[in-house]
Amino acid sequence: MIKDKVMVSDSGVTGKLTIELRDQNGNIKEERTVNNLVVTNGKNYIARLMRQAATGGTYASPMTHMAVGDVQTAATTSDVSLASELGRVALTLSGGINTGTGNTVTYTGTFGPGVGTGALKEAGILNASSGGD
Repeated sequence: MIKDKVMVSDSGVTGKLTIELRDQNGNIKEERTVNNLVVTNGKNYIARLMRQAATGGTYASPMTHMAVGDVQTAATTSDVSLASELGRVALTLSGGINTGTGNTVTYTGTFGPGVGTGALKEAGILNASSGGD
């Protein structure tokens, strides 16, 4: 299971990625949490949603998928896709805005056996089953 949190605070928009490796009984075998870069395209997406909400416009396509990849090249704010995608799954949304734990949205993607397998080095939240923002 992979969870990617997007947080809005006084210091800006940040991301935190938690990767859990579970055995066949659902027990956590390994867990890692790392900072995750929110790229310019992601920040523009958030701003577009806020602008559309304020003006009554049509919302952009919601974030629906999470992808993982295996390229270790450092992420940059100008990235618009993963360098080498190993797998993509539909995600679920939990948490919410102003929930007492801060302005955090948590997206969870569950990669079953054989999906997104490899030395995971990159992850992203996207608004399409292929391509997308």
